[in-house]
Amino acid sequence: MSQNHPLVIQLRFARSSFMLCLEKVTAQDAQVRLKEMNSLSWTIGHLANQENRYWVQSAQNKTIYPKLNDLVGYGKPASTPMLTEMWSTWKMVTTEADRFLDTVTSEKLEEYFMGADKSYPESIGTMLLRNIYHYWYHIGESRTIREMMGHDNLPEYVGNMSQAVYQREKK
Repeated sequence: MSQNHPLVIQLRFARSSFMLCLEKVTAQDAQVRLKEMNSLSWTIGHLANQENRYWVQSAQNKTIYPKLNDLVGYGKPASTPMLTEMWSTWKMVTTEADRFLDTVTSEKLEEYFMGADKSYPESIGTMLLRNIYHYWYHIGESRTIREMMGHDNLPEYVGNMSQAVYQREKK
């Protein structure tokens, strides 16, 4: 597919904003936990985990990081994984996720993935929206953590939209 669906473009914009948000974070700072907030490295792995579950495991029936959910999944015990490991995992997962996301059409967004014995409760389109919103939630949280750590000269959000301009959905 030569032209990606507008929602896939928005997910990729959220990903690029997430990367910008965490630019120049040191390995040491990435493992700090402030109060009840998770570490920045956990957040990277956490978002990789969601994409892995949605776009790799559910969409492609592939398992590339079977223990990722135990490390950074929702409701799991707090952890402070290594920054380099989480970025590497995130990049590998998003690359694999893009294999599916590059095929998304409006019709596909209305479909449901099948679980072991029933369909998922949310459509693929709703899952994609949830994924996008999840990025923006953690971008705000990560910026707050960085501000609390005393980081200055942080990037502006939402900045350059040239890669995610509005476009009419193709019919």
